[in-house]
Amino acid sequence: MNKDKRILPIIILVLVLLIGGAGFLYGRLSSGYSPQQLQVQGGEQVPAAQSSETPQADVPAEGDSGAATEDQAEERVQAPDFTVYDAEGNAVKLSDYFGKPIVLNFWASWCGPCQSEMPDFNQAYLDLGEDVQFLMVNMTDGSRETVDSAAEFIAGEGYSFPVFYDTDMDAAVTYSVYSLPSTYFIGADGSAVARATGAIDAETLQTGLDMIYTAE
Repeated sequence: MNKDKRILPIIILVLVLLIGGAGFLYGRLSSGYSPQQLQVQGGEQVPAAQSSETPQADVPAEGDSGAATEDQAEERVQAPDFTVYDAEGNAVKLSDYFGKPIVLNFWASWCGPCQSEMPDFNQAYLDLGEDVQFLMVNMTDGSRETVDSAAEFIAGEGYSFPVFYDTDMDAAVTYSVYSLPSTYFIGADGSAVARATGAIDAETLQTGLDMIYTAE
């Protein structure tokens, strides 16, 4: 009996340490990212310093002449579909928005790097929201982040971009999102064009937009 009494506190302590360690690791994975380039579908690297006036098709890959080849185009894959929910609780799919270029961003209100890039995303939405679909997908796990806490944060900051809630974690699982923020640039045809892990600045955001959208 005494032996059982000694073992129980040890088990409880181990569980507390495991839970705390998991929370610390998750927090570390979502902070400290400042990518200087976008990862392009097919393996090319595009520096963030690329001029916003230069469309992606004119950026030469290493050892390339500058024009996109048919083989490079074929390397692009369809962006995986998923279901999330809008502010009214209606289910929507990523594929519902094919036909327009898409900026897909995964975020949470407790994530500092997510907060740092949001003003640039909001400004880009105000400038291009009629031509480019912004999907700001909240990682709504129901505990650390809820629909109410996320909505309260957005309202408090005065952001206008459309927010969607991943309450079923379908989007997070589909895109294997293990760090926040994460951003994907998707062409109007639904093809995955580029991605960035970690907070991006206005220049990098513009570079990604240039890859999927060119104003007429």
